[in-house]
Amino acid sequence: MFAMFARLFALRPLLSFAILGVPVLALVALGLVTVVVLKVLFFVVLPIALVAWIIRRVFAPHDDGVTPS
Repeated sequence: MFAMFARLFALRPLLSFAILGVPVLALVALGLVTVVVLKVLFFVVLPIALVAWIIRRVFAPHDDGVTPS
């Protein structure tokens, strides 16, 4: 069966590109988009969220458990 596919792709290179090329290019593009999105999340969104959380934590009014009598 492998030999049949090899002969088919050797005889019809455009068909082999249509069968193998497009899914491979789609997977490569999807992988690149995933890497870019993860980098943006890790290097942009996460530091902004961390800084915002620290600022809110530092400047929030503190209740030390002391109730006025």
